[in-house]
Amino acid sequence: MVRTGNQYLESLKDNRAIFINGEKVEDVTTHPAFKGIAHTIAGLYDLAADETQNMTYKTEDGTIANKIYMIPRSQEELRDRRLAISKWAEATCGFVGRSPDHVSSFISAFASSPEVFERGGKRYRDNVINFYKYARDNDLYVTYVIIPPQIDRSKSSHEQEEKFLPVGVLEEKEDGIIVRGSQMLGTGSAVSDYLFVSCITPLRPGDEDYAISFVVPVNKAGLKFYARPSYAQDKSSTFDYPLSTQFDESDSLVVFDDVFIPWEDVFVYKNIDVLRAQFHETPAHVLGNNQAQTRFTTKLKFLIGTARKVAAMNGIDKIPSVQEKLGELASIAASVEGNLLASEYGCTINKNGVACPNPRFLYGVVGQQDILYSSVIKIIRELCGGGVLQVPSSYKEMIHPETKGDIARYIRSTGVESEEKIKLFKLVWDIIGSEFGGRHQQYEMFYNGAPFVTKGYAFKNYGYDDPVQLVDKFLQSYSLPVMVRDKDFTLN
Repeated sequence: MVRTGNQYLESLKDNRAIFINGEKVEDVTTHPAFKGIAHTIAGLYDLAADETQNMTYKTEDGTIANKIYMIPRSQEELRDRRLAISKWAEATCGFVGRSPDHVSSFISAFASSPEVFERGGKRYRDNVINFYKYARDNDLYVTYVIIPPQIDRSKSSHEQEEKFLPVGVLEEKEDGIIVRGSQMLGTGSAVSDYLFVSCITPLRPGDEDYAISFVVPVNKAGLKFYARPSYAQDKSSTFDYPLSTQFDESDSLVVFDDVFIPWEDVFVYKNIDVLRAQFHETPAHVLGNNQAQTRFTTKLKFLIGTARKVAAMNGIDKIPSVQEKLGELASIAASVEGNLLASEYGCTINKNGVACPNPRFLYGVVGQQDILYSSVIKIIRELCGGGVLQVPSSYKEMIHPETKGDIARYIRSTGVESEEKIKLFKLVWDIIGSEFGGRHQQYEMFYNGAPFVTKGYAFKNYGYDDPVQLVDKFLQSYSLPVMVRDKDFTLN
């Protein structure tokens, strides 16, 4: 089934343990820190449920499901999947990085390569397939925590000063396992249905207790979420903070206080090899990043659109130096979109019949994402100048009898009324200057890990055989001059 927004919101009222500002949240659908993002996600579900949007497909089992769970079997299906994901990205202007279509990409890819999980035992193969079908047929919102907490990154998990700082297996029981510890960075987890728990950072021999993957309902007993400060709470209005109030996903430290996980929800158990293989020997990493680059492409389009409007509103868009900056933004956005489309056009069909985006083009952008986003933000800052600082503190000055006249007269542009200008510049400030905007710059810089990790993906996936062959072929086309090959020379 494809569920509606109301069905999604009702599913969140389940006594989950979300903590913020020293209090447990009673209801994430009404709490000011989470209400905005919860209702935004609800809107995405309503969009997918709208038959005119073409966001559903008929599954291998004959059910109707959201295309975010589609396992693409051809270039055409990869394109259909991208178009569906793009509709969600456009609805959030690309600012919701862990919407339901992200981790669904990983779960779908896992199910497409069950033999990888079978290396740990047949039941893990079955668990992956069964959960995929359950999540798909119930249109679940799954988020993940796959990074251990930053305590001492010079040490492996089992070398930390205490056991079970990262999440690990405390006890094995006949019907499941008990896990203890913590994991970061639970983006969107407070308003999701299920949590996929694993570790994408390399583990070493001795870390077997931490080499696990499993899924768990967000309201599971012993599971606690400690949210960072909210960028939506206490904001005066959506007019003043249009992105913060609607798209603040929240990020949480997730604590596992002796949580019981039944065997049927375990995908990898104490197996370092399979833990690594789940991401890179299945299409999980490429399909997950295909969704991420679809979102990033949309986000860049939105950003250069705001820059173009600011330049026009300020009357500077005819100046050559401004056009140069706008052109640079256009070049960045076109390059990112071009690589996304190239990865789709050049896709390959793997041994299991899954259409996988071409990693050369996919990871080429991933390796530059930290630089690209920062460059875009810098240019937008330059185009805005002090304009984003000279706006009223809130919409209230625009309607108060003593102040509205001054605001209307002095904060405007030629041919542009005050309300329209303030609305745009408050949006831009939410992109470049608010806490929400700062979080997004940090977020995009480390979206796939530290820069050496993301550039490592580009290095490993480019495919250097052709470039090296080009060089070798050219080097073989010439040599020392024949006339001097056998002659002796005396250097003076």
